[in-house]
Amino acid sequence: MRAMTDAPVDDAAPPPAPGAEDYLALDFVNSAVALPGGQFTDLLGTPEGTNQWLFERGLAPADAGVREICASQLRSLREQLRSLFAARVAGVPALPAALSAVNDALSKAPTAALLHWDERTGPYRATPCPTNEILDRALATLAANAADLLTGPDADRLTHCGSTPCNRYLLRHGRRHWCSTRCGDRARAARAYARRTRKGG
Repeated sequence: MRAMTDAPVDDAAPPPAPGAEDYLALDFVNSAVALPGGQFTDLLGTPEGTNQWLFERGLAPADAGVREICASQLRSLREQLRSLFAARVAGVPALPAALSAVNDALSKAPTAALLHWDERTGPYRATPCPTNEILDRALATLAANAADLLTGPDADRLTHCGSTPCNRYLLRHGRRHWCSTRCGDRARAARAYARRTRKGG
């Protein structure tokens, strides 16, 4: 049975994976991290953690008051996006449920600024954003970013980390298939150990 934590310990959490600085969706799918020793950390594991994650990325105010039902919706979208990323990397068809989930999230974004009328200054247009729409906006933003990644020029660089047990995705640079130096070191050590074992046997 694996241990799970809601927030990473500084020395346990890897740095952002390559490409996460360009694609918020990549950062999002990597917010649940499998670590060595059966450890697992989920940055969206609690409403407070989810609120913090959204706030740090400009998707919600610090005092948004995210509840468990909202955190659960975000975790659900994250799993659907992971499914789409996995399908893209493996070159297989996407699950219809994953596509539906992303398209549903995309449809939550207002498509046009609405017309308003100020008694003193007259007509103006503004996109509504009442508090109850914060989650919908976050879901739509993350889904749109994932769609941009999956359909854009960087899609061919999308891959999963090649170091077990890491479950993160990254944008490949050259031959690099690791999300962090730590994962690269672990993969190289495992290969070296395998070679020594073969020679010794």
